[in-house]
Amino acid sequence: MRYERDNIKGMQAYVSGEQPEDKQAIKLNTNENPYPPAPEIQQVIANFDVEALRRYPPASADKFRDLAASLHAVERNNIIATRGGDELLRLLITTFVNPGETIAMTDPTYSLYPVLAQIQDCPVVMVPLNEDWSLPHNFARQVNEANCKLALLVNPHAPSGKLLSTDTLASIASELDCVLLIDEAYVDFIDVEYDSIPLIVEQDNIVVLRTLSKGYSLAGLRFGYGIGAESLIAPMLEKTRDSYNLDLLCQLIAEVAISSRDHAMENCRKVIVQRNILRESLLQLGFDCDASQANFVLATIPAGFGCSAQQLYEELRNRGIYIRYFPDPKLRNKVRISIGLPEENEKLIDSIKSLQRVRGK
Repeated sequence: MRYERDNIKGMQAYVSGEQPEDKQAIKLNTNENPYPPAPEIQQVIANFDVEALRRYPPASADKFRDLAASLHAVERNNIIATRGGDELLRLLITTFVNPGETIAMTDPTYSLYPVLAQIQDCPVVMVPLNEDWSLPHNFARQVNEANCKLALLVNPHAPSGKLLSTDTLASIASELDCVLLIDEAYVDFIDVEYDSIPLIVEQDNIVVLRTLSKGYSLAGLRFGYGIGAESLIAPMLEKTRDSYNLDLLCQLIAEVAISSRDHAMENCRKVIVQRNILRESLLQLGFDCDASQANFVLATIPAGFGCSAQQLYEELRNRGIYIRYFPDPKLRNKVRISIGLPEENEKLIDSIKSLQRVRGK
């Protein structure tokens, strides 16, 4: 017999990027930061007192919340610390959306969103993006007409890297009749003026997601946080969040990481430089590759290249270079490439050139 709920039995699971066992593999498929985290983190780990593990950790990660509140010029009650950004997504859905109620997102978007909606047994409204990856002008109206209880926007967008302005976000939030999640997992790689945090003061229906996975080079830590009006943060923090959701060591590391933001931002500036170099190299090879504000680029396979996006992904994989391919209809002729170290990016380009020569014969 099978005991799972019907909606779980029928759903499709989230598919994460491959994690190759070969340490020599060039891993450009999961948007990790190629540069190491702040050196002070090594000291935290080396000096950690294992005897402290016999006690429960601080329940609400208040020290981290205070540090994050200071960074963003808000109050502690505007911050919730979570097990990665994904826990915040799950909390938003279980706190603000009843089973059977509708959740809105764009098409395409972060592929975990519809999975979390299915777990809660919530229908999904997928609003197609324009050809240039921008939002349709009537996005908020479509969401309201579908009676959605939550709208999810990743900004910069994944997988295109396109950035919505704060004016656009403010306009959308003011029109929506529901909670708006602005997922800023890649915000630290933006190289233009952008700051959405003041919107949480102006609007009581916005939650901003932040993570230490990307900008702070801590994908293996699984630590994120949300910023929003106290009326939105409090029920998640006090009612629906798991008890002791963040272990002691990860809290200590997160505190040091956010206190060492200058180190993280220097790494991000290096990524931005390499992003621009990689994009220019891809353009010279004939790929269509829009400007990105994230730590990845989305590249369209050029006509006459000699292989499809899926074949390019497979050929590179055979050479120990991992990029991301999505079978989604809108992405089928594209590959997403995370920004690696300079030598990794150069090897990627050299391998693509080699494939072009072989395929061109």
